[in-house]
Amino acid sequence: MSSDDRDREDVVRFWQRLGLPGIIDVHTHFMPERVLRKVWAYFDSAGPLTGVEWPITYRQDEDERLAVLRSFGVLRFTSMLYPHKPGMAAWLNGWAAGFAARVPDCLHTATFFPEEEAPVYVREAVEAGARVFKAHLQVGAYNPNDPLLDPVWGLLAEAGVPVVTHCGSGPAPGAYTGPGPIGRLLARHPRLRLVVAHMGMPEYAEFLALAAVYPEVRLDTTMAFTDFTEGLTPFPAGQRGRLADLGDRILLGTDFPNIPYPYVHQLRALERLGMGDAWLRAVCHGNASELFGVG
Repeated sequence: MSSDDRDREDVVRFWQRLGLPGIIDVHTHFMPERVLRKVWAYFDSAGPLTGVEWPITYRQDEDERLAVLRSFGVLRFTSMLYPHKPGMAAWLNGWAAGFAARVPDCLHTATFFPEEEAPVYVREAVEAGARVFKAHLQVGAYNPNDPLLDPVWGLLAEAGVPVVTHCGSGPAPGAYTGPGPIGRLLARHPRLRLVVAHMGMPEYAEFLALAAVYPEVRLDTTMAFTDFTEGLTPFPAGQRGRLADLGDRILLGTDFPNIPYPYVHQLRALERLGMGDAWLRAVCHGNASELFGVG
């Protein structure tokens, strides 16, 4: 049996043991090919940034990557994409809308950047059926409290559309990462359905504390608890209780395909936390199913 076959069987065995119909992954990346190549080039050179090599495990073309996710039993996933400069977000949203139209198991994803046009194209994306947005404060190097974004956050809060936000300071801090800027944003938009990517690493405790205050804040597990991340920014043992308390607001995310280990390792990392099968069922399917209204 090939390693790919073992990987697939291990993933399927994981969710079948839990009695699930499959899993929902809220943090996967599909984007225009030339953009993805630049992302991969970044990770290929990430050694000086993280201190470790970052090989891309699923460096395949788009059709192959889709086939891999489906073979794992991933029922719904996302096309997380993000701009790093003005004038890029509307183009990315157009691509993502087309991707969602031809890939119906992908939750229609969109993004934005602080610019005058943002409220217009964000509203257009919501009206076109966008189910989730991505905001990357580290790559975009922007303040979430930029006045240009205030109508965007208000619109998304009112529409109840989740925003997966890379706001933690890992793998390297940005000018506006950390709990401070996001805490100020939530104080103004407390109903915003903000999903903290990567469990907020390395500021795990601070972002869990924000989730305890704001009922619409969630966290995704992307790369958290894995051997790779535990070697860099370990999750504090003293926060395990909060994982249980917030078990209805933690969502499976993986960062597929940009991960330096097999997909099943993320699932095993969650399992070895010892939070129990009910917690795993909620994290790997139930919470996202309820949030996005999908089976």
